[in-house]
Amino acid sequence: MLSYKFVCQRYQLPWYEYAARQELTDENGLDYLIERSTLNMCDCFLRFAQVRFGKLLIAATFTAIAPKVGAADLEPRAYSNIPVGQNFIVAGYAFMNGGVGFSPAVPIKDAQLQVHTSIFAYARSLDIWGKSGKFDIIVPHAWFSGEALVAGEPRSRAVGGFSDPVVRLYVNLLGAPALSVKEFANYKQDTILGVSLAVSAPGGQYDDQRLVNIGTNRWYFKPEIGLSKRLGPVTLELAASAYIFTDNNQPFQGRNLERDPLYAARGHLIYSFGSSGIWGSLDATFFTGARSTMDGRRNDDMQQTSRLGASLAFPINRQNSIKLYGSSVVSAQSGANLDIIGIAYQHRWGSGF
Repeated sequence: MLSYKFVCQRYQLPWYEYAARQELTDENGLDYLIERSTLNMCDCFLRFAQVRFGKLLIAATFTAIAPKVGAADLEPRAYSNIPVGQNFIVAGYAFMNGGVGFSPAVPIKDAQLQVHTSIFAYARSLDIWGKSGKFDIIVPHAWFSGEALVAGEPRSRAVGGFSDPVVRLYVNLLGAPALSVKEFANYKQDTILGVSLAVSAPGGQYDDQRLVNIGTNRWYFKPEIGLSKRLGPVTLELAASAYIFTDNNQPFQGRNLERDPLYAARGHLIYSFGSSGIWGSLDATFFTGARSTMDGRRNDDMQQTSRLGASLAFPINRQNSIKLYGSSVVSAQSGANLDIIGIAYQHRWGSGF
């Protein structure tokens, strides 16, 4: 009787499809179909996919986009100067929609994914040894739903929960001294060089008995260096970063899941509309890496994606503002191909403001 491992190695399936196939071990399982029937291998896969499409779809898609959440976050003006002692609360919503690619061994066509994400964040501007800086914490929640045709029959799947929280610290090393609100009135930006570190903790929804989870059961660390140059009303911002992942030692149907670093670069061309406080930006990002290894077996799932987007922010009054943003995939080597639109509301208060 053929084993799951042999089947997946023979047909070069990625780990998430291998894991999904291992879930059925009773009389409906793949081994049973192969042993008790005259079905060939592709027919067995087809039968299995019909039973477990939903988990395959969400697992494949979530595996593809989980480490990309930060990389796809085209955030302009990350390295700018703001007065110290300011507090910010941000509430946001984003909608992602697009197609999902599968292994040719699986008869799934026209797979589409929709993701609704809500985000709550708190940030505070800091004086770090005379340099301006910022600390923030982000708590996201996501809801996934997917549909596809499996052997010509419609199938669907949905799952939701909190994702892993993220804490970030920014420090502007050059060109952005720590200033009070009064001192900031006379500040003119030229060139700013800054660094940041983001840390994501495994605090999201996760159950190692389930294939589909919103949390990832691992940490990641994201060091970044950024440069911002002001040229009249235009600001050019560039940044490079790396996502470094710890292992998930409780993956579904496995002992250990490793992931290579994900390397990212992004750029923003920002235009300020005078004293109105309105600004807009054209955004671009590219990232590559994040190939996974399950129990010592390397998977052919390296990610390489580029996105283009735009942002527009405008004040409601002195303390409140709105930001609209969107982005779309220009090219993608593997995984999900998602378009993103979102809105964020920001409330600001602090000393001297």
